[in-house]
Amino acid sequence: MDGIIGEGEGDSFIAYLITKGRRSGKEHKVSLRLVRYNGRFYASRRNMNSDWIKNILHDNHVAIEIDGKRLEGNARIVDDEHLCRVISTLKYSDDASRASMSRVVVEIEMDEQ
Repeated sequence: MDGIIGEGEGDSFIAYLITKGRRSGKEHKVSLRLVRYNGRFYASRRNMNSDWIKNILHDNHVAIEIDGKRLEGNARIVDDEHLCRVISTLKYSDDASRASMSRVVVEIEMDEQ
């Protein structure tokens, strides 16, 4: 993953998350703020009411598109509360009130490139 945005530990950046639509079977592409932490990518949302999260629950194979590069991987909902707090703090480093909110966090582990 050399030379891609978000390569630094704790970096937060905008990228596209691509999931497979649970009803249509077509690619569903959404722009999100991701965090890179411990060699993985993380996305979060206030609750489960998001198509991209519902799509991941149906099919966990995802892709991230960064600067025209597409990286494939698998996603899962994080159940470690401490890790969720760390990701929120990194994602919202400039907004303490948002960083302290409870969030659904999704961990994305990329396939070997």
